[in-house]
Amino acid sequence: MATFFEGESHTFSEYLLVPGYSSSENIPANVSLKTPLCRFKKGEQPRITLNIPMVSSIMQSVSGERMGVALATEGGMSFIYGSQTPESEAAMVKWVKDYKAGVVESDSTLTPDMTMEQVMDLKERTGHSTMPVTDDGTPHGKLLGIVTSRDYRPSRDDHQAKVATFMTPREELVTGTKETTLKVANDIIWDNKLNALPIVDENDHLVGIVFRKDYDSHKSNPDELLDANKRYMVGAGINTRDYAKRVPLLLEAGADALCIDSSEGFSEWQKLTIDWIRENYGHDVIVGAGNVVDAEGFRYLADCGADFVKVGIGGGSICITRETKGIGRGQATALIDVCRARDEYYKETGVYVPVCSDGGIVYDYHMTLALAMGADFMMLGRYFARFDESPTNRVNVNGQYMKEYWGEGSARARNWQRYDLGGAAKLSFEEGVDSYVPYAGSLKDGVGMTIYKIKSTMCNCGANSIHELQQKARLTLVSSTSIVEGGAHDVVLKDHNQSVSYH
Repeated sequence: MATFFEGESHTFSEYLLVPGYSSSENIPANVSLKTPLCRFKKGEQPRITLNIPMVSSIMQSVSGERMGVALATEGGMSFIYGSQTPESEAAMVKWVKDYKAGVVESDSTLTPDMTMEQVMDLKERTGHSTMPVTDDGTPHGKLLGIVTSRDYRPSRDDHQAKVATFMTPREELVTGTKETTLKVANDIIWDNKLNALPIVDENDHLVGIVFRKDYDSHKSNPDELLDANKRYMVGAGINTRDYAKRVPLLLEAGADALCIDSSEGFSEWQKLTIDWIRENYGHDVIVGAGNVVDAEGFRYLADCGADFVKVGIGGGSICITRETKGIGRGQATALIDVCRARDEYYKETGVYVPVCSDGGIVYDYHMTLALAMGADFMMLGRYFARFDESPTNRVNVNGQYMKEYWGEGSARARNWQRYDLGGAAKLSFEEGVDSYVPYAGSLKDGVGMTIYKIKSTMCNCGANSIHELQQKARLTLVSSTSIVEGGAHDVVLKDHNQSVSYH
């Protein structure tokens, strides 16, 4: 007969935090969100500590190079998606690791015969206003000029005008060479009042661009997540099939952490993957595993040597695993159960294995709840997919800007390697959908607001650290009526001209 879990299966929206005593010391400026990414022994420090408890999901529509840089700038870590060739994933990792050097490879390169309309379309898709012009339109072609937003006026100029007629030509550009150090490049930018400095090789081919804003950002982002060489830290997704080829390439590219991307992690396939990494690299390589939804699954992966364990099956906004296969568990219930097992494991072994809550986050306050329930950090997909820095295009849908967002279990992603079916077995049905999410602007602005909300709520609970929050937090289940009560109700909303009442 089947085993029945005691109690109900709950999700974040069914909980609230009961405020506790807060002293004059409980202000957002005093709150630290530092949290361990990987396992460590009692009395030791983890090899990687996140400055904010946020990592991005291992998804095509979320974690590309720009996300890697943007999230590390704020203190979190991106896990570059693994549903691509090992070589292309390694190239993305290397791009992020090289970015700290200040020379950025342009992904918005023009040719002289392109039109202003094409420039405007490219700017709309990428958000980039500075675009180099090369002879072949590639990031490393011969530099012919540069186009910035100051070179054309969309409201007055001919949209069919050729780039060659309004770009700043090569002979008027100040450039640096491959031997130009970042310090010298920034001196050139400052002395010449530039916003960007193209770097060229001995044949005048474009190497990359140093931007003033990037230099300024290094000075104004104290929470940047950097390695020992002052480079941005970045993770990468792997699977349980081609790890023998993929892992060496990712490590050579500089990946700081790996994570097995799988639909369900309580599996021998995950053990085999971790065993191979340990046999070939010892414990020098940080590798997370998952996903699981109960204490038994956590202990299995912890014993296998996972450096962190992801919790959550079927809770993602684009995931349809529960309705397709009937497996999973309410995210809040699963998280509480696994975090209790983590604490017991720590008491028994003296080894702390961080827990990552993956899925089920709809509102910002859900993140604070996840932390209060025991999560060390969260892996977020929909949240990050909305920002400029996600790899997808910004599109206009019925007058509203949206970003594309699709699941790794969808036909569009075709990431069948994340399903541990063994041998040549292939999936014949989908566990994810293809969708849109509302566009939310820059990651920096969005994350900044979210972090402030989390810190403010922690202050209401009298906590100035995540560990203190977990010790002091008081959680209460709420009824369906209470959930309605928690939002706007029994009023007419001005922006929507509709009444909102109890149901």
